[in-house]
Amino acid sequence: MTYPPSVRTAPEHERSRPPVPAAVPAPPRRGALSVTADRVRAAATTEPGRLQIIGAVLALLVVAFGAVTALEVSDRASAADDVVSRSQPLSADAAAIYRSLADADTAAASGFLAGAQEPRDVHERYRKDIREAARLLVKAAANTDASTESGQEITTLNEQLPRYAGLVERARANNRQGLPLGGAYLRYANQQMSKVLLPAAERLYAAETDRLGEDNDAARSWPFLSLGLGVVVLAVLLWAQRRNYRRTNRVFNQGLLVATAACTVLMLWLAVGHAVARSEMRSAEVNGQRSLDVLNHARIDSLKARANENLTLVARGAVLTADGLHDKYETDYSAGMKALGEELGRAGKLADDDRGREPVAKAVDAVAEWRGRHLTARTADDGGDYDGARAQIIGAENSTGESFERVDSALEQALTHEQDEFTRAAKDGRGALGGLPSGAAGLAVLGAVAAIFGVNRRLSEYR
Repeated sequence: MTYPPSVRTAPEHERSRPPVPAAVPAPPRRGALSVTADRVRAAATTEPGRLQIIGAVLALLVVAFGAVTALEVSDRASAADDVVSRSQPLSADAAAIYRSLADADTAAASGFLAGAQEPRDVHERYRKDIREAARLLVKAAANTDASTESGQEITTLNEQLPRYAGLVERARANNRQGLPLGGAYLRYANQQMSKVLLPAAERLYAAETDRLGEDNDAARSWPFLSLGLGVVVLAVLLWAQRRNYRRTNRVFNQGLLVATAACTVLMLWLAVGHAVARSEMRSAEVNGQRSLDVLNHARIDSLKARANENLTLVARGAVLTADGLHDKYETDYSAGMKALGEELGRAGKLADDDRGREPVAKAVDAVAEWRGRHLTARTADDGGDYDGARAQIIGAENSTGESFERVDSALEQALTHEQDEFTRAAKDGRGALGGLPSGAAGLAVLGAVAAIFGVNRRLSEYR
């Protein structure tokens, strides 16, 4: 007997359930960038789509050109403004601090040399110099970060200036009583000035002058990115117009023509304006700042030489050079006068007009006179005629003090002229960039709108 195979049948309720379909994998999710790329590719297959792409690209390029130009020119205009309103004034103030300190030291020595009854005008000059130095230090501190090199030098000067003034007052008090200790106090005050205060002031001046140079270089650097982008924009605009001409046989598209004109104006404004600014800032540096730097050093050398000349008589040979063979103050005087002559020679070469050369020539003549009178005074002092030597140094007529005042007055006149030259050129350089950032933004908007308008006019032919 044959039996059928044993097959298990599903229950009735399971046989009535519909079959479950197989799972279908979900399509991969696409990013917005991929979708946009597909749409662009699809649009590029038709002429209207290509025109829309060209219009968008032109508008973006023109706006980018304007934005980059505005940013780059703003940076250079800001640097030029810093040169005029911050860097150069701080450099000039640092030089004035140096001069005030050196002149105070000179006045202190002159007043001491005059005897117990110090001349009122000499004492007032000393007090004025100290007040001026203190005022300028407060001003410099307000415009300088305390953590910078300049800030540290300002701190040193603020700490040491009262100590110096205290030593001078002790010297003056002892001198009024006829005590020889006054000379020692004055020599110690001069040592503090020459080894602490003046070096700190010189470093401050160097730091501020370096910062002025950096700002000047930043103002003069070419905006290569803006110029390069401008060339690209003009090339694309010309290509778009040529393409339009080849497809429609129409010479001009008003919108694209206006966009090209706007970008051309911006390019010319950028190139010419920046070239003028560079030229003026260069003139400010060469014809102004370099002369100011040389003249400042010349005036400081004259002040230091005058102080050492006075101290030669105050010390009466008590202070010698390191080798013990020569009078220290006389040696320092000779070195200062040599440096003064060299600085005046450089100042004469840098002066670019008669108004600049004339005071320098006067200073050269006064220095020659000063040297001759100093030699006469040294001859008298070496011969034992101390009173005659003192009269030759601080006397009212035919003295080295009179020659020094002529040198100082001529240098002040030269400094005033060169400062005016610098300020005028720097302001002209800053003015050449004025209005360019806002003008770049306005022209870029005009160019972008005109480009879109020109493309839309072409698109309207397909509707």
